[in-house]
Amino acid sequence: MVNSSAVHRLRLVSGPEGLSFLLLLVCSVLKRTTSFDAVPVMGMVHGILFILYVVFWIMAWQTQKWDAKRGILLFVLSVLPTGGFFAERTLKKEERGELAPVREPAAA
Repeated sequence: MVNSSAVHRLRLVSGPEGLSFLLLLVCSVLKRTTSFDAVPVMGMVHGILFILYVVFWIMAWQTQKWDAKRGILLFVLSVLPTGGFFAERTLKKEERGELAPVREPAAA
């Protein structure tokens, strides 16, 4: 089991960030089709969660020494509507040690 609080924090914020993105999309549609306008509130909630995700993503990338492929994948997942849920699942596997460890580049 990988003991990294940075990965754990990123995993904990990825699910709510993904959910807030979906809710923001729903609120955007409702704003255009009804008189219900929760976009300012959901926009703020999603914005805060996204900023936390990015901060924790940077911290996890530095502590875990991920290769570019894994680091970029986890960022791309944060900007896709359901990507936060896939990121959470991937990070859960990493915490359990089920993912292959990142190889260190060979010293020249």
